[in-house]
Amino acid sequence: MIHKAMIFVGLCSLFLYLSACRTARIPTDSSGTEAVSVSDFLNSMGAVSSVSRRGETVEGTINCLKYTGLRWLRSGYEDDAPLEDFLRVHQATDAMFCYGLLSGHSDIERLLDDARQLANAGALLAIEGSNEPNNWGIIYNRQHGGANRSWLPVAQLHRDLYAAVKNDPKLKNCPVFATTETGAQTDNCGLQFLTIPSGADSLLMPPETKYADYANCHNYICHPSWPGLHDNQTWLSATTDKSCPVDGLYGNYGHTWRNKFNGYSEEELARLPRVTTETGIPLSPETPEITEEIQARMYLNLYLSQFKRGWKYTAVYLLKGRSNEPAHESFAFYTLDYRPRQAAHYLHNMTTILADNLSITSCGRLSYSIPDQPETVHDLLLQRSDGAFMLVLWGERFASHTTDRVRIDLAKSRPQVTVYDPTIGTEPQQQLSNIQYIDIELLDHPLILKIF
Repeated sequence: MIHKAMIFVGLCSLFLYLSACRTARIPTDSSGTEAVSVSDFLNSMGAVSSVSRRGETVEGTINCLKYTGLRWLRSGYEDDAPLEDFLRVHQATDAMFCYGLLSGHSDIERLLDDARQLANAGALLAIEGSNEPNNWGIIYNRQHGGANRSWLPVAQLHRDLYAAVKNDPKLKNCPVFATTETGAQTDNCGLQFLTIPSGADSLLMPPETKYADYANCHNYICHPSWPGLHDNQTWLSATTDKSCPVDGLYGNYGHTWRNKFNGYSEEELARLPRVTTETGIPLSPETPEITEEIQARMYLNLYLSQFKRGWKYTAVYLLKGRSNEPAHESFAFYTLDYRPRQAAHYLHNMTTILADNLSITSCGRLSYSIPDQPETVHDLLLQRSDGAFMLVLWGERFASHTTDRVRIDLAKSRPQVTVYDPTIGTEPQQQLSNIQYIDIELLDHPLILKIF
């Protein structure tokens, strides 16, 4: 009979051997660009969903997540929404949840009670504050706030929500996402800060008031002030400074768009922890140039641009069309009857090509350059846990329709480079050996280069 200790030693030896093999395969350079874990990028990708309400079903949500490869959902409590449905989705897919106060809700205890159950199941990504109180308003401590009223009740709600989370033994390490549309404050409650800085004495709330761990925006890649198609549309929508053409970080946390209250400087905004809990672009007869094909390509670029420009998490609105808001179906990956749009197919392809569940704590470096890189060509260097570099390049010529031909210089000959195009499928489109220079054409979607 084999002793248990011998089995343990054997397993340890096997683990060390496999680890050594994996480490040996990482083609790292001493200089060059440091990669980011593929898994970290995939973990950033989410969508908005009601899970099992408003025309959605648990089975449908599970199937959508499995096919698209999305790893988290932004949702919250509804009056008749059983938390068991969220837990079933997590058990079937490992998807996480950003759980928040939906439009008009302000019941902190209800929110935290549900959040504890999600945390116990390992399904809680974050806790989120009020959704767009500029549109819905709230009632907190019997006081109406938000919309065109004073925002002091909104500020008090979020102060109390943050304190309740951080004082809860189960939830204290859970990140809190701020309320959205802080740029709409009617009076200066300091919601344009995560923590009101010392010395800010002219605000309605005192210095050192803590609201959130992450700024939270709904920086849709289309906006009434910026309609139609534009070059660099997803890239510019993800910017953090005042050049952002949509409802972005600057207008909500730098210089509020409604009453021009000062918040963070542009330098501070660039370093501010931030997430997006709604973004997207609709199909509409008024903008026939935004076809289902263009939307699909743009959504791939959107996730990439957001991550490259420092947004920790990004949720597209919506996963599936909602029965109570049928017009919003035009944003969604899936129609009201669960037909996958082209965006769902392209997303499936990209997450399948990149697929990796293991995060790398210390990524390698790859020397590469793109001489005379056009302003509409962007790159993101990722690395899988098997050591392969995944260099993603995408074009943003949505308006000019001009193809950019670029050359990637890998600094030295690489034994194997495989080229993928998620708008075609999951299989390699080109396989190259012992190559240093790669010429590609980019228009309005990503190409993925796997490099060993």
